[in-house]
Amino acid sequence: MIEGEMAMSYKIISLDIDGTLTNSQKVITEKTRDQLIDFQENGGKVILASGRPVYGILPHAETLKLKEYGGYILAFNGGCVIDCKTGNILFQQKFPLELLPEICEIIKEYPVGINTYEGENIIVGNNVNKYTELEARINGMGIKYIDDFTGYVKFDINKCLLQGEPEDIMKLEKILSEKYKGRLGVFKSEAFFLEIVPEGIDKALSIDRLLGMIGINTEECIACGDGFNDISMIRYAGLGVAMSNAKEPVKQAADFVTLSNDEDGIAHLLKKIRLNQINRAVVYSHS
Repeated sequence: MIEGEMAMSYKIISLDIDGTLTNSQKVITEKTRDQLIDFQENGGKVILASGRPVYGILPHAETLKLKEYGGYILAFNGGCVIDCKTGNILFQQKFPLELLPEICEIIKEYPVGINTYEGENIIVGNNVNKYTELEARINGMGIKYIDDFTGYVKFDINKCLLQGEPEDIMKLEKILSEKYKGRLGVFKSEAFFLEIVPEGIDKALSIDRLLGMIGINTEECIACGDGFNDISMIRYAGLGVAMSNAKEPVKQAADFVTLSNDEDGIAHLLKKIRLNQINRAVVYSHS
């Protein structure tokens, strides 16, 4: 097999951003960028699949030239899918706003923030804490605190995010997932972030929908991540990859574990694929 042939047996790579594509400084290194540009120049497509809002993903899409090469943004854990070449929204699912007042009533006894997104700002209710500020820094967005969160949020949104101490987030995950089973998706992306999305939204389902639209098979897809919200797409893809900095359940879901995000793990992966050096049973396999 010639060099490069193996890489092009995979036609698309789906990448989580924080803890995967970017290093601890939230930067795509030159080494990782060059490998992903090379992948695209050889016919591959890139999906940026993140819990971030679109605004927080766009700078990384620009760094990787997704508009030029025809890549995709999968924002809000799959709640909104955008074709970077055309700027068209291929799919989105709106959050059921009628549930917001009840959610806000449940969380008011906890020192957590609830936020959604509007333009360049994070709209926050209930509480602003250090994790709210972290979310704003990660996405390069401002914070707009609203006393009457449910009264203000009358526009279409794709998700809400709760931020707080891990023990509070754990309690609320249990309460909200039980209460809204079958109506909302409730899951942690970090120990201090609780995602609340429309039912049926996750990265794997949205990637599957996208691949169907563009005529690429599951087995031709690579998916890479480090967080709990990446497990579904890692299990779904033809080659599911966890970062070495990933949580243990994420590694257990993967076919292959690459180097950490601070060791250019994505560049390392693509190089090994190009050289046909990936043994998918080396570290972990699907259960």
